[in-house]
Amino acid sequence: MILVRRKVVGLVFGVFICLLTIGGFLWMNQPNGGPGQPQLVEIPPGTPFTQVSHILHRHHLIGSEWFFTVLGRVQRVDRNIIPGEYELHAGMRPTELLQKIVKGEVYHYALTIPEGYNVAQIADILEQKHLALKQDIFRLSRDPAFIQSVNVQAPTLEGYLFPDTYHLARYTPPESIIRTFVNRFHDVVTPDLKDRATSMGMTLHEVLTLASVVEKETGLATERSLVSGVFHNRLRRGIPLQSDPTVIYALEAFDGNIRKADLSVNSPYNTYKVRGLPPGPIANPGLAAIHAALYPTQTDFVYFVARNDGSHQFSATLEDHNKAVDIYQRQSTGKRAS
Repeated sequence: MILVRRKVVGLVFGVFICLLTIGGFLWMNQPNGGPGQPQLVEIPPGTPFTQVSHILHRHHLIGSEWFFTVLGRVQRVDRNIIPGEYELHAGMRPTELLQKIVKGEVYHYALTIPEGYNVAQIADILEQKHLALKQDIFRLSRDPAFIQSVNVQAPTLEGYLFPDTYHLARYTPPESIIRTFVNRFHDVVTPDLKDRATSMGMTLHEVLTLASVVEKETGLATERSLVSGVFHNRLRRGIPLQSDPTVIYALEAFDGNIRKADLSVNSPYNTYKVRGLPPGPIANPGLAAIHAALYPTQTDFVYFVARNDGSHQFSATLEDHNKAVDIYQRQSTGKRAS
């Protein structure tokens, strides 16, 4: 009888301890407050799990550092924390917080690469957003082994970093960032477009080079194919492209004003001195500019000059072009004629 009584007492005590443990867990696993405003919490690479608990406590997201640390160790995920920035709020339970940082559900920044930006400008954006260092982007964009690994046949990645809006997380390796840009390029430049280049007797690199010049010469969608038509005419006739953006790309520094002396700079990108296309893209063109390079307007025009309102005046003869220059260019400080 006494043995039975002891077993009953033991069972009751065990149940009590079990209920107490469950109750304690449920109590400790309560949110530390109402939802409130979400906040970005940064967990740097290499942060020990105890420090993660401290960071969450410091941001008033958990009530007990000890409980969160034990929770991570009991679930055996304390060594599986993925660094990054997390959008968290005080209405989340500790188990929800833990699951989020173990799964790596990091915050992503929207990053827009405008059409016509070159590698240097893209590197600037990434560094300003604290997503990558400029030196890393420059290094990778010129690294032959890395370039080959992203399936690009070119000396640099200029022209292959496709302009678009991307969503990138803090601490993403620069290699992964560039792969994202180049993979988007491969997705957009379809086999049909490559076949079109082949039928025109152009390599993909040449198409991108021409598209980048078209991109920099005009921002008007209605003019892209016409500007492309002018450049195709010049290429066929052996007339230098005489494109200011190619000269600017060749300059070590540019203050916004192109000068007569700049047109004499010794560079394969100076299309005032060198006939034909420059050796590679001068920027990263968008799909519309690539399409324009592949499908130029059939025209007799071989000249154009800026009207200083964003549009251009096109001419088929040098006489008409000089008249247009007198009207639009020599009376202003706008863009030079081509």
